[in-house]
Amino acid sequence: MNAAADLREPDESLKTLGHISYALHTVVAVAAVLPGVQASVALLVVAFVLDLVKRSDAEGTWQESHFRWRIRTVLWAAGLYVLTSPLWLLLLAPGWIAWGLVSIWFLYRVVRGWMNLNRDQPMPLP
Repeated sequence: MNAAADLREPDESLKTLGHISYALHTVVAVAAVLPGVQASVALLVVAFVLDLVKRSDAEGTWQESHFRWRIRTVLWAAGLYVLTSPLWLLLLAPGWIAWGLVSIWFLYRVVRGWMNLNRDQPMPLP
């Protein structure tokens, strides 16, 4: 965390937005882990766009790290899903295993971020 983050207190609405974003991420992440349950990818897109649009409002606060965390998590997960998608062509099991692992990692990142947001703590730098 940089020194500027200590100078400005974030708007409480940013924390509320963080809870909404983490909730949307959680719905998608849990649905991705549970077989037969599919949440709409639109929920993830809505959360991602909210984070992109409101990210500049959090600059200089400890919540800036949460916006960065959520955006990077979605981008990495999308990249990993695309990268492992050819495994579905090999048979069902390799693709299911790979996407299951990516989904578990995604859920871990969401839960870890949401816990830190509840404690008013920033996320670690990458």
